[in-house]
Amino acid sequence: MIGLTILGSTGSIGVSTLDVAGRHTDRYRVIALSANRDVDGIEKQCLAFKPEFAVMADPAAAKALKTRLSSHGLMTQVLAGVEGLETVAALPQVDYVMAAIVGAAGLLPALAAVRAGKRILLANKESLVVSGELFIREAEDHGAEILPIDSEHNALFQCMPANFQQGLEEVGVTRILLTASGGPFRTMPLESLSAVTPDQACAHPNWSMGRKISVDSATMMNKGLEVIEACWLFHTRPDKIQVVLHPQSVIHSMVEYSDGSILAQLGNPDMRTPIAHALAWPERISSGVASLDLFQVARLDFEAPDLERFPCLALAYRAIEASGTAPAILNAANEVAVDAFLTGRIGFTRIATLIEDVLAKMPIDHDPDLEHLLAVDAEARRIAEQSIVSRVS
Repeated sequence: MIGLTILGSTGSIGVSTLDVAGRHTDRYRVIALSANRDVDGIEKQCLAFKPEFAVMADPAAAKALKTRLSSHGLMTQVLAGVEGLETVAALPQVDYVMAAIVGAAGLLPALAAVRAGKRILLANKESLVVSGELFIREAEDHGAEILPIDSEHNALFQCMPANFQQGLEEVGVTRILLTASGGPFRTMPLESLSAVTPDQACAHPNWSMGRKISVDSATMMNKGLEVIEACWLFHTRPDKIQVVLHPQSVIHSMVEYSDGSILAQLGNPDMRTPIAHALAWPERISSGVASLDLFQVARLDFEAPDLERFPCLALAYRAIEASGTAPAILNAANEVAVDAFLTGRIGFTRIATLIEDVLAKMPIDHDPDLEHLLAVDAEARRIAEQSIVSRVS
């Protein structure tokens, strides 16, 4: 039996992971679950899967969960905070860790799994965005295995040669084609973008996701973060990665080879496919995803991204080209900006300008350690919040 910890079990990725694991109870045993404050959600999951541990990032939520689980007679041990998350990520009985906590908050638990030499199913792209070089180095030092869960990176992984870590040029890969749906505003008139609402931004045409990542998709910052993540996962430069708008979300990404071949991974837009792939790799298991009906799809369209419409994508390329602490600054400012948009404090188009302002105000360190990266993250958030407050007042 493979022991599984799911960090962020009540989010969309966590729920999908439990769906796949629940189809293969002879193969996977859920050891630990975690959530932020969703006591109701994780209580139901604990009743269904009876994990040894449950962690709430919020201490008050942990106390409430402990009371509820005790009333059900469950022996699940409830932990709290970052220390609790790090503990369940490194348990000796855990083999695989699904890292699905949204945002930079997922970095420390993911690093704990890396340092414990686990197989990390990486859905938390911010871990690599914030600390790419450090994260990859720690994985190499501790023998950890990183398998990407983002549909695009998982598609690339499936299309890559097995020895891609030798260097893409050495194994004949010339280009990564990273697909993107373009989100809900791909064709909206530019002059209308300043008035869009959070509900409009979260209405993704193809994927069912949480509100933060849905806004990131609408701004295409999500794709920008994926460009940064791909640079680290596949040891390549940003100029080797081309973003391709593909509204149908059927081709999840492509790899071009020196002989002119382009390999693509296709499938329905359902995160259970990459989750099942990473859980079973190098084998294959059923995911519960319906077969792709090519006749119903009928056509596949491709467009170049408009950087005037999607300035966040350009900012992400600029950050990874600068490297060092620039991606961490970008990510922190974006998290603050998206939260401010979702809570009605700034407009949609202000997201990009706020991020650009923070990037301009902070120096870039090209050799940061973890402590410095965390300090940079905190400072970028402070400057972003200060900018929002000063603009409002």
